[in-house]
Amino acid sequence: MWMQGQIKRIGVLTGGGDCPGLNAVIRAVVKTAIRRYDLEVVGIIDGFYGLVNDVMEPLTESSVSGILHRGGTILGTTNRDNPFRYAVEKDGQLTFEDRSEQCIVNMKKRGIDALVIIGGDGSLSIALEFHKKGIPVVGVPKTIDNDLSATDVTFGFDSAVTTATEAIDKLHTTAESHHRIMILEVMGRYAGWIALYSGLAGGADVILIPEIPFDLGKVCDHIRARAERGRKFSIVVIAEGAKEIGGELVVQKLVAQSHDPVRLGGVGHVVAQKLEMCTGMETRVTVLGHVQRGGSPTAEDRILSTRYGSAAVDAIMSGQFGKMVALRTPKILPVPLEEAVGTAKQVNPDGQIVQAAKSVGISFGD
Repeated sequence: MWMQGQIKRIGVLTGGGDCPGLNAVIRAVVKTAIRRYDLEVVGIIDGFYGLVNDVMEPLTESSVSGILHRGGTILGTTNRDNPFRYAVEKDGQLTFEDRSEQCIVNMKKRGIDALVIIGGDGSLSIALEFHKKGIPVVGVPKTIDNDLSATDVTFGFDSAVTTATEAIDKLHTTAESHHRIMILEVMGRYAGWIALYSGLAGGADVILIPEIPFDLGKVCDHIRARAERGRKFSIVVIAEGAKEIGGELVVQKLVAQSHDPVRLGGVGHVVAQKLEMCTGMETRVTVLGHVQRGGSPTAEDRILSTRYGSAAVDAIMSGQFGKMVALRTPKILPVPLEEAVGTAKQVNPDGQIVQAAKSVGISFGD
């Protein structure tokens, strides 16, 4: 078993979907490890795939030079390859095996004394399982969806909101010119944080989120009322996990190898058809998709990512294993991984932000 005083080399990996700020975290991990603690750092390539298959490379300060502003991750990532449920094809059939012990063998072979796992609910659930097996591990909360419990905010969220807000700004001009309903479908899985924040920042007329099942009739009434007041266009921001009262989620596809096999998507087109029928207004849909994951991180995310990466190394060197570094404004603190995973952090329908949106005339279809 590894002991705190024996830590000389740490490994770092990025798991799950990419998002702006990953490289900033990697940079902070490497620089803090080398400068503050005189440690060596090993980068694990393509998430847990690299841990299972021993695909790793040393990281130095030169390795992370110039990456603070870059989107994506220099290490690569995947939202598959769970070591505890690793997909293997045998005799033409897809089966799943526990390859976690192979990960431990590879860590020992590489001399890795502790792991920094950067990821969302799926990756941090895997981190928790490694912690239960005695592996020194610290998690860093990453997701544009902002749905991780135990932290005020995840890095990547601000960048995704900024991208969505810029899209709304552009849709406003074309919507007003053509007197159309413009629907912007954004990511977020089962939480409506991106839709809520970007919709409020972008001046949307309707925001539809998973936490507030909507009545399409009320949405139609709201849009018709705007038209009667001379506002002959409307902007609707809809989260991919939103659904009508008594309705079902719109599922794009299923991915068996993934921690979360359900891929949502398409609700914007479903709602568009119904709105066009009930309002008589021409309706167009923009699915923002992976544009929200790409590009340079905002200044806010660069700062938050740097703080998270540095705090993760501090947590390792103080023996705070099985923890996730979390923003508890104004501090970054280690919290148990059990508090961070399993239950998604959702928008409070009665919270101040929703109430502020309603106060300025935004409809949630309720």
